[in-house]
Amino acid sequence: MTEQLSADDWTKEGLKVLAKSGFTALKADPLAKAMGVSRGSFYWHFADLAAFHAAVLKRWREIAAEQIIADVEAASDEPLKMLLRRSFGARLDLERAVRNWAAFDAAAQGAVRAIDRRRLDYIEELLGKRGLTPATAEARAQILYWTFLGFALSGPPVPAARLQALLDELLGMLAA
Repeated sequence: MTEQLSADDWTKEGLKVLAKSGFTALKADPLAKAMGVSRGSFYWHFADLAAFHAAVLKRWREIAAEQIIADVEAASDEPLKMLLRRSFGARLDLERAVRNWAAFDAAAQGAVRAIDRRRLDYIEELLGKRGLTPATAEARAQILYWTFLGFALSGPPVPAARLQALLDELLGMLAA
């Protein structure tokens, strides 16, 4: 590789590797080889493996919550519907990989807890804007989030037409 890598380049590669191979693959040597650079490039940007892992988890939180929320808010007059389509329609390899990592690592577990809270708060906010009482919004947000997690952690993707029918049913249940 002829150009110098940035910390962001390493973090992006870390997310790809995490989604494909799991957290045990997040090591300097294999990443450097895959990127065609020396291990020194890794240590130029990160003090140690823990600092790299923290950067990967931070970036995951940004793309898996903040970026989605910003996109939903900017693009839709029906944010809950768009959020559902975006969340349930996404490739969820990275979601599964981070949650698996959290079973073995306290920092990853903290990141998962933080993102779960952020997502729940946002769903509650959207439900509140639809006129639900705070208690009802909280309960339905939790149920909706559990539904998403079950979907994210289950098997193969659902065909698009079937997924759309399921999302329509889910929205109908939320409105009831």
